[in-house]
Amino acid sequence: MRETRLDTARIRAVRRVIDPAFLDTPLHRCEALEPDLGCTVSIKLETANPVRSFKARGTEVVASLLADNGPRAVVCASAGNLGQALAWSGRGRGLDVTVVASRFATAAKLDRIRALDARLELVDGDHEMARERAAAIARCDGIRLLEDSLDIETCEGAATIGLELANTVPSFDTVLIALGGGALATGVGHVVKTLTPEVEVICVQPLGAPAMTHSCHRRRVVTTDSTNTIADGVAGRRPIPAVLDDLLLVADDAILVREASITAGMRMLLHYAGLIVESSSALGIAAILEDRDRFVGRHVVTIVCGSNVDVDAYHRWVGAAPVHRSC
Repeated sequence: MRETRLDTARIRAVRRVIDPAFLDTPLHRCEALEPDLGCTVSIKLETANPVRSFKARGTEVVASLLADNGPRAVVCASAGNLGQALAWSGRGRGLDVTVVASRFATAAKLDRIRALDARLELVDGDHEMARERAAAIARCDGIRLLEDSLDIETCEGAATIGLELANTVPSFDTVLIALGGGALATGVGHVVKTLTPEVEVICVQPLGAPAMTHSCHRRRVVTTDSTNTIADGVAGRRPIPAVLDDLLLVADDAILVREASITAGMRMLLHYAGLIVESSSALGIAAILEDRDRFVGRHVVTIVCGSNVDVDAYHRWVGAAPVHRSC
């Protein structure tokens, strides 16, 4: 069987170069969610940090390497969160950061990239077009191209979440991970399966952006012509072969959830946990909602991976309802 690109010893080592603001994030049981979900639920909160997402765990590793012995300029394509994270990590190390994004990306994310002193270039297309443009800039300018999920640093940075989960007491039975490009799923999945192999790793993707899930099921890259989901952070169309290979070694299952379940999950995280989250962060809750019987009697951990929301869109999806219960 093919070996994964990830290495547990390296993952332990990279914690030393990641700003502590992004490490040892809160993990707690949310009993208020449990009556509606029918299982024990714990939340790993990856939003209480300067960029409000897990992405900086990876960009901290990349920026540290570039600051030590690499080019001083770097470009990436981003739906918003990676760009913010790279801008934050690069600014602190004196790097010249360019971010390419779709002009249809969440405005709050684009504004934050600009505020962090990165150069922002917008394209008239989706994230795949942004990836193509970022690659062209890297070739033309001779600078580092950071490719999320393909660059192993992004996966191994995210994998430090898995180290923190593996030290959890009491232990859990299942981890639900949002699946987009694959950095979070492969990273966390690798560590969980290495250190706690009995834990089930389930990846969750929107029905309107199913490319990676279809690829997992067919064990080969499957692309789609378009996406149709509010979960912009996981809306890729062209899986990366090397990332799929890694994912197939650690994922027990990959499932698709409906948009209505995603918004219901966002609403529940607001009402019962007091959390305003991106749609991608609600994928784990959506998975439980769509198949409660599968998770009955289990202790499930779900990773809340981002909270950079467009306020107007959030209110349309969730509504400004009060919090009923808290964790």
